[in-house]
Amino acid sequence: MAFRTPLRVRFNEIDPYMHVNHAVYLTYFEYGRTDALERAGIPIQQLAADGIQLVITKAEVRFIRPATAGDHLEVVTFLGESRRASHIWRQRVVRPDDDCGEVVLVEGDITIAVTDERGRPTRPPAWLQEAFVKLESGGEPGAEPGGEPEHRN
Repeated sequence: MAFRTPLRVRFNEIDPYMHVNHAVYLTYFEYGRTDALERAGIPIQQLAADGIQLVITKAEVRFIRPATAGDHLEVVTFLGESRRASHIWRQRVVRPDDDCGEVVLVEGDITIAVTDERGRPTRPPAWLQEAFVKLESGGEPGAEPGGEPEHRN
């Protein structure tokens, strides 16, 4: 199941070459994951109240094309794989093109560990594990059905 989070490139996110700075894409991915979690019924406040943290342990990013100041973009986010105490989120940043499709600018696989409030790996509570299973299988409302979204280049 894919979640789409719209955003617009801001001036402070660009480098001297007028492209979005490479490090900013990790922030875009964070926006997309946070939005997906909240829309899937996993509020960040509930995680904190339960002493659960979702911590990035690995980020693999492939830069394909640049985004520039003022571009309207979308972060496409879906849960690719669930493990006992970690998950792999597949994300990409896309820009609409002139043919009513989209151009993929950046792709990333982000591995997230579930930890306790001291940062030690832990299994998620039952309610969170059930939510992750639904996210992975496409069982939650509010997003595109059918697993990984299609590339529209």
